[in-house]
Amino acid sequence: MDKFINSLKVLTESVLERLHCISPQELQDFVQERQQLIDELNRFKQHTPFSPSQVEQLQSILQADPLILNRMNQLKMEASDWLQNRGQAKMQRSAYESAYTPDSFLMDQRK
Repeated sequence: MDKFINSLKVLTESVLERLHCISPQELQDFVQERQQLIDELNRFKQHTPFSPSQVEQLQSILQADPLILNRMNQLKMEASDWLQNRGQAKMQRSAYESAYTPDSFLMDQRK
């Protein structure tokens, strides 16, 4: 069980070191790997309860969660802004694209 806790700690610390420049894909990989470690810890926990030192280590690891969640929200907002700007650009572009048939004629009426 200590092996998984240490792996989780090392993984979390490595992400915290690069948090300001981490890519969304790296963050997604981190979440998946972290979930696997947590699943393993939960399996062990069913048979053997955590010792006080293990609980303390896990609590120190959990203190990093607000920082990681903050970065996730920043990336989410950046992606949302990008999608919104892309949608607006697409709408503006479609307004200038021709919506008529190339073989058609335009006839003006004289007054």
